[in-house]
Amino acid sequence: MICLRDMLFVVRPLFRYVRKSLVVCLIAAGAIRSAETPKLVEILASELDRNFQALKEKGDPKPYYAAYAITENQIVAMEATSGLLAARDTRHTRNLDVTIRVGSPKLDNYRRQPRDIAHFTLGSAVSLDDNPNALKRRLWLDTDSVYRSASQRLTNIKTDTQVKVDAVDQSDDFSMTAPSVAYRSVPEYKVNEKQWAERLRTWSRMLSIAPEILNSAVSFQSQREVKTFVNSEGTRLQHGRTFARILIVARAKAYDGMDLSTSDTIEAEEPGRLPDSKVIEARVDKVIADLRGLLKAPEVDPFVGPAILSGRASGVFFHEIFGHRIEGHRQKDESEGQTFTKRVNKEVLPEFLSLYFDPTLKNYANEDLYGWYDYDDEGVKARRVSVVESGILKTFLLSRSPIAGFPESNGHGRRQAGAEIVARQSNLVVESGKKVSTAELRRMLVAEIKRQSKPYGLYFESVTGGYTTTRSQGLQAFTVIPLVVYRVYPDGRPDELVRGADIVGTPLASFAKILATSDKLEVFNGYCGAESGSVPVSASSPALLVSEIEVQRKNRSQERPPLLPRPVNLPGGAE
Repeated sequence: MICLRDMLFVVRPLFRYVRKSLVVCLIAAGAIRSAETPKLVEILASELDRNFQALKEKGDPKPYYAAYAITENQIVAMEATSGLLAARDTRHTRNLDVTIRVGSPKLDNYRRQPRDIAHFTLGSAVSLDDNPNALKRRLWLDTDSVYRSASQRLTNIKTDTQVKVDAVDQSDDFSMTAPSVAYRSVPEYKVNEKQWAERLRTWSRMLSIAPEILNSAVSFQSQREVKTFVNSEGTRLQHGRTFARILIVARAKAYDGMDLSTSDTIEAEEPGRLPDSKVIEARVDKVIADLRGLLKAPEVDPFVGPAILSGRASGVFFHEIFGHRIEGHRQKDESEGQTFTKRVNKEVLPEFLSLYFDPTLKNYANEDLYGWYDYDDEGVKARRVSVVESGILKTFLLSRSPIAGFPESNGHGRRQAGAEIVARQSNLVVESGKKVSTAELRRMLVAEIKRQSKPYGLYFESVTGGYTTTRSQGLQAFTVIPLVVYRVYPDGRPDELVRGADIVGTPLASFAKILATSDKLEVFNGYCGAESGSVPVSASSPALLVSEIEVQRKNRSQERPPLLPRPVNLPGGAE
């Protein structure tokens, strides 16, 4: 069974990069077109033309498409714990990806085969300087290596097609698209590392003072990403973006051995847009209060019944259950479950719900979004894609790999540097035609509890992420991992915090249970991991009232809390 696990929430972000295969389970980009072609674009384009022409003359099989992509990252990341700086990472890297397609758009070396590995081609580190000699040498060697691999792979694919039955989806392996030329500046800025280090020390000291907390950390991350892309069709692009994030994490162990954690993240387009210290301190206090509450809370029992998912929890719910299943390549891959492949123009959600993806959105519901970009990683311009309209499925998320009935990309071919491009999610937005106030949604929950004669319902306040299984060999199931969950009683008793719950279920059954939504949108930002690596995404949704949701108990450690008493703080110590 192959699982896709989404890391919508990353506990230790970007202190190391990890290439992910099939296991899954930041700030202001200028929009000004440069009057001159960037030097890096000129170097890549001239070498692409030279190498591509040589391969067409000498190669057998001949290439029909080639592309060079360089992803440049500047990262400042720091982490503090117990009032002390624990890690600091400042990096500036460039990575090259070479794509060579041999054969024809009808049948080429990118056709997926059973038991395929995630990476078909080569990724390399390259010089930070725009030095023509150094870059051309690396391009020459990588192009030669990738072409040899592509040729061998196409031979193997042609052999397989002769001994196997025809695939159900007979669409081409690649689609043509008009070339794009755009150069957009990505402003540089100076991170005040000394100031941020002191802030992290202060916030982490607040966590360490709480005696219940076994370990904790506060981290800060700033990233500037510039993508340069050229292909044999004439596309010439340079664009990018910036990111900023604060992450607060606290962990403890209950008396019965259950590991507990609470966390919070704050994201923005660049560090200057992050909240001031007073706001962060209030978020730290909330993390501590939630963890203290969980330590006293009873363990949840397995339960099936009505519930409300907060907007952030609902965003993860839709990302996991729906978003992955409408990624284009899963409709063509016969090892996938293909939940929605044959449901175009049919109802897949309640008629009062619509859903779209829009990578052109930089801000929504007063939150900066993580899943935006100007062009996808195949050079296709970003655009809004209405996937579900009034409950009816209209299309899928598409890269330049066509699927039956959908021959062209809609700008969702994405990857982490070093991985292969597939269709991936961007900014998911859920819209509702059946909205009520938060108070009314709660009244509806109580009424549903009484109607079903249940002792209580559930309210999921926050989640940390989730994962889903989409392969046909396994159960078409999902798991969403909550952090803070309450029992809601129909007799007016105060809500009761519980611990140890995981939301589980199957997609089609879960969508049928949605009764109504709130009138307030919330945003969940994070990183999603799948075949093409880790990519930034967001999910925006109102809170959902569902008539039935299933929770199971988390796995529980057999270890008890520490037997030794907590060390006494010394005068002048960090705490």
